[in-house]
Amino acid sequence: RFQACVYFASVFQAMSCGIHYLASVFMAVTPNFVCGFPGNVSSVLFHNSSASSIEDIWTLWTSTENYIVVQLENGEIWELDQCSKSKREVSLDLAYEYEGNKSVFPCSDGFLYDDTKWKSTVVTQWDLVCDREWLAKLIQPTFMLGVLVGAVIFGDIADRLGRQRVIWFTSAGQFVFGITVAFTFDYYSFVIVRFLLAMVSSGYLVVAFVYVTEFVGIKARTWASMHVHAFFAMGIMIVALVGFLVRTWWVYQIFLSIATLPFVLCCWMLPETPFWLLSEERYEDAQKVIDTMARWNKVSTPCKVSELCSVQQDDLASGRTGDNDTSSTKKHNIIDLFCNWQIARRTITVWLIWFTGSLGYYVFSLSSVSLGGNEYLNLFLIGAVELPCYIIACLAMDKLGRRNTLIPFLILSALICVLIMFIPQDFNILIILANMAGKFSIGVAFGLIYLYTAELYPTIVRSLAVGSGSMMCRVGSVVAPFCVYLRSIWIFMPLVATVYFFQLLVGIMALLSGILTIMLPETLGKPLTNTLVEATEMGRNKKTCSEKTPPAHSGAALEKIEMFGQERVGTDK
Repeated sequence: RFQACVYFASVFQAMSCGIHYLASVFMAVTPNFVCGFPGNVSSVLFHNSSASSIEDIWTLWTSTENYIVVQLENGEIWELDQCSKSKREVSLDLAYEYEGNKSVFPCSDGFLYDDTKWKSTVVTQWDLVCDREWLAKLIQPTFMLGVLVGAVIFGDIADRLGRQRVIWFTSAGQFVFGITVAFTFDYYSFVIVRFLLAMVSSGYLVVAFVYVTEFVGIKARTWASMHVHAFFAMGIMIVALVGFLVRTWWVYQIFLSIATLPFVLCCWMLPETPFWLLSEERYEDAQKVIDTMARWNKVSTPCKVSELCSVQQDDLASGRTGDNDTSSTKKHNIIDLFCNWQIARRTITVWLIWFTGSLGYYVFSLSSVSLGGNEYLNLFLIGAVELPCYIIACLAMDKLGRRNTLIPFLILSALICVLIMFIPQDFNILIILANMAGKFSIGVAFGLIYLYTAELYPTIVRSLAVGSGSMMCRVGSVVAPFCVYLRSIWIFMPLVATVYFFQLLVGIMALLSGILTIMLPETLGKPLTNTLVEATEMGRNKKTCSEKTPPAHSGAALEKIEMFGQERVGTDK
C-alpha cells in the first residue's frame, strides 16, 4: 500500500512533463498570414473569388506563394504577400492579374492572420514571421536545451541533497514557471521562462525515475518504471485535448499548467528513499521511513536497519580504517561514470542508446506529417500509440531480460530505417506503416533505457547516471527540430531526401548501439547496487574503482529494504 501510494503520486506529476514538452505544438503554430495595409477594405479578390473581408478568403488559401488583392475605400488597390505588399500605380479595375507598375513596401502596418483555427499564438502575438521567423523556430530547441541542462544539474543535486528535495522544488517550479509563461510580456521573457520551465520539468522526470525505482522493489520495478512513460504519453494526449478546446495560447498554457496542481499541494508528503539515506549513513532517518512503510503495509514483524545492513558503529569504524573518515563525505561527479574501463564502456554505450532513441523518436515523428487529417487527433494518437509500446516492452523485459529486449528492438529499428529508403514514394500506406513500426521499435528501446540505466549504476551515482543519459537524449532532441527546418535552408534538398538521410543516420546509430549493448550486463532479477565496486563486479570485471565502501554486502541488504513490505507481507500472511 505504501509503495503504491508513493508511486502513483510521483508518476501523476510526470504528466506535466509530457504536457510542457509538447505544449509548443499548438502554442507556437504559424497560421496563414499576409501583410497588413493602411485604411479600410471595400472589397477583396483571391483568384476568381471575391469577398468583402479577408476573413472570408482564408478558407481558399492553399499556398504561401499566393497573394490577396484588396481595394480600399479611398480607391487604392494593394497586392498583399506574406512578407511584402505592393501598391498598384493604376487602380482602375479590380483584377487579380496586373501587368502595370507597382510600388513595393515592407510590412510596416503589421500582419493579418488567419484566426479560424487559432485565435492567438505566440507567433501572432509577437509577429514571429518573415525576418523574425527564426525566432519562432528557436522556441522548441531552446526548450530542449533547458531540458538538457536540467537533466544534468538536478540529477547531480538529487545525488547530493536527496531525491525528496528535488521533487519538491521541481514540482513547485513546473507550476510556477508554467503559469508565468502565460503572462510573459515579450518574446525574450517568454523564452527565458520556458527555459527555466524546461529545466525543472526535466529535473523532475529524471529524479522521478530514480525515486520510484528505489521504492518499488524487484517484482514491480519493470512495470513501475516503464509506466512513468505511459503517464508522460497521457500528458501528450492532454495537450491534444486542451489544444482542441482552447485556441488562445496564454489561456491554453494556464489550463495545461493547472492540470497537475493537486500534486503540487501534496508533494511535500513524499518521503526520502531509504536507499539514499543509507548511502549517506543517515540510519535513523532510514529507520523512520522503514517503520512508516511497515505501518502502512500492516507488517507486524519489526525490521531493523542494523540487522539488514550490519551497520554497527564498530563495523563501520573498522571498514574505514586508514581512510581518515572521508568516504562518507565524498561527493561524486560525472568523472565517476568513467572510473574504470568497465564502467566507462558501459557509460559510452548507454549514452549512445539515449541519443539514438531521442533522435529516432523525433525523426519518425517528422515522417508522420504525411498522415494529414485532424492535427489534434493525430497528436492524440501519437501519445496513445506509446501505451501498447510500453506494455510490450514490460512483458519482454520480464521474460527475456533488459539487454535481450533492447538488442533486437534496436536492430529492428535500424532495419526499418533502411527498409523505408527502398519503399517507392507512391506506396503511402506502406511508408506510413513502416514509419509507425520504426517509431514503435525505437520507442521500446527509448523507454527501456531509463530503467536499465538506473539498474546499471549504484545508488551513489544513479541520479547522475540517469541525468547524464537524459542529457545525451536531449542533445538528440535539440538537433531534431533543426532537421525539420532543414528544408527552408537547403532548398536544393527535397524534404523526402532530408528525412531519408536522417532515418539512415538513425539506422546506423541504432545498429551500432545494438551491437555495443551485447557487452552490457543483464540486470533482470538482480539487486540494485550501492557502490561503484558492486556495480563493477556486476559486469564481471575484477578491476574496481578507487572507492572505499561500506561492507561488501550492503547492496543486497539495501535490496532487502526495497523488498520490505512486499515480499515480507506475503510471508506474514
